[in-house]
Amino acid sequence: MTTDTERRLGIILGDQLDESYPAAMGLDPGRDMLLMMEVAGASRSPESSIIRTAVFLSSMRHHAQRLREAGWSVEYVNLDAPENTQTFGGEIGRAIQGFKPESVSCVEPGSHALDAEIRGACEDAEVHLDVLPDPHFLCNTDEFADWAAGRKSLTMEYFYRAMRKRLGVLMDDGEPEGGTWNLDKENRKAFKSAPGAPPIPVFDRDAIIEDVLAAIDRVLPDLPGRMARWIWPVTREQALECLADFIENRLKFFGDHQDAMWTGEHTLYHSVISAPLNLKLLNPREVYAAAETAYKEGKVPLNAAEGFIRQIIGWREFIRGVYTFEGPGYGDRNGLEEHGSLPDFYWTGETDMRCMRDALESVLDLGYGHHIARLMVTGNFAMIAGVHPVEVNDWYLGMYADGVEWVTTPNTLGMAMHADHGIVGTKPYAASGKYIKRMSNYCKGCRYDVSARSGDDACPFNVFYWDFLNRHSKRFSKNTRMTMMLKNLDRIEPSELTQITVSAGRLRERFGIASG
Repeated sequence: MTTDTERRLGIILGDQLDESYPAAMGLDPGRDMLLMMEVAGASRSPESSIIRTAVFLSSMRHHAQRLREAGWSVEYVNLDAPENTQTFGGEIGRAIQGFKPESVSCVEPGSHALDAEIRGACEDAEVHLDVLPDPHFLCNTDEFADWAAGRKSLTMEYFYRAMRKRLGVLMDDGEPEGGTWNLDKENRKAFKSAPGAPPIPVFDRDAIIEDVLAAIDRVLPDLPGRMARWIWPVTREQALECLADFIENRLKFFGDHQDAMWTGEHTLYHSVISAPLNLKLLNPREVYAAAETAYKEGKVPLNAAEGFIRQIIGWREFIRGVYTFEGPGYGDRNGLEEHGSLPDFYWTGETDMRCMRDALESVLDLGYGHHIARLMVTGNFAMIAGVHPVEVNDWYLGMYADGVEWVTTPNTLGMAMHADHGIVGTKPYAASGKYIKRMSNYCKGCRYDVSARSGDDACPFNVFYWDFLNRHSKRFSKNTRMTMMLKNLDRIEPSELTQITVSAGRLRERFGIASG
C-alpha cells in the first residue's frame, strides 16, 4: 500500500513507450522518478540483430526526451555507460540504492522472464513492487482468462467475434458488417505481374539514431544482421505518419493481396507498423479506428478493412492472451519433438533456395517480413525440416524489429512450429513448394524443381513436406483437419517414400540441420 507522500520509482521498459504509462502507474512528476534501461543482456539472450537493437534503443531515447520535456525526472542508463551492469535486475537494484524509493511501480512486462527479474530485484532490495495491468491492450489478462476458462480449445475466430461485439467494430445492428464475420477467403490472391506497390515512408537517421549505432558498435559489435536501409519510425509522430500512409495508400489493396509474395518486394501492401505498435508508440484503438473509418467513408473495401482489423483486435489480442494464460513454461514446449539445428543460412541469407533467400534478405537487411513470409517460408521450412522450435523462436525474437516475447513466442512456437500441442493452431501450417509457387514468383528461375519431391534437384520444401507428414502420420491421424493431407501421403508408393526419406536426410546433413 502506497501513500501520496511516498517517493516511487517507475520502471519504463523498452516496449512501453506510451506517454500515458507514468500516469497510469499513479506517479507524480514532481515527486517520483522514472527509470529507463539499455542493457546488453537484452541483445545477447537471445542474440538480436543490429536493426532490432537500434530500433528499440533509438525509440527509447526519443521517448525519454519527450518524458523530460513533459516534466518527468528520468534516470536513463545508456548502453555504453561505464557503470552499466548490463542486466535489468542490476540496474533496478542500482537505481533503488541511489533514489531510495519507498516503492517501485511498473506496467506488467511482456516477458515472463523479465517479470521474474524485476520482482527478484525488488525483493532483493526489500522494496515493495506494484505491477499494474497494461492499458495498451484491448483485452486484459483477467478478461482473457475468463473467456478461456472451461473451453476445450482456444479458437481465435470465436475470440475475434467476441471482441468485435464488445468493441462494436464493423458491426451493423448487432450483426457483422456485410453479413459475415471473416472475409479471409477473399484475401488470397496472388500477383500476376510485378505489383509496383507504393513505397513506405522512410525517415532519416537522426543524431539519436547515429549515437545509438555508435554505442552498439562499441558494446555489441558482433550483432547479426545488416544495416542496409533504415525503414523504422522511432517517434510517435513518425509512427502516426506511417499509419496514415498505410490507410491512405495501401490498405485498399491489403485485403486482396495480404498473402502474396514477390521477389524483392518486401513490404508490398502491408502496414509495416508492427514495431511501433509493439513498442506502444501506437495504440491499437487508433489503429483499428482508422481502418474502420476508411471503410465507412468508402475509401477501402470491406475485405481489406476486416482483414486488417482482424489482425489488430483478434489475432494480436488472442496471441497475447495465450502467452499470459499459458504461463512461463509455454516457451519451452516442443510438441512435435523436433531437435534439429537452425541452418546457418538463417543468419547469412546464403542459400540457393530462391524463396528462402528473398525472405531472409528482408529480415537481415530490414528486420522485417510480412506474415506469410514468416509463416509459410521461414517458419514452414524450419518446422517441416525438423528444427528445434526454441532455436527458431530465439531467431524470430532476435531478428525481427518487432520482436517482443508475448507476441513472438506464441506466433512462432504455436503457429509456425506447431510446438504448443495445438493451442494456437489446430493443425500444423505445413506446405510444399506448390503453395509458394501459387502465391509468389519465387519458383521462376530457382535451381530446384518445384514439381519433384525426391532427388537432388527436388524442391527442399517438397522433400521436407512429405517427409514431415510421413514422420508424424501417426501423431496426426486423429486430427480431422489433416485427413486430406494424410490421404495424399497414402497414395505415395513405399519405394518413393523411401527415396523421400533418404533425400530429406541428405538435405538435413547439407543444411546443417541434422541433430545427433
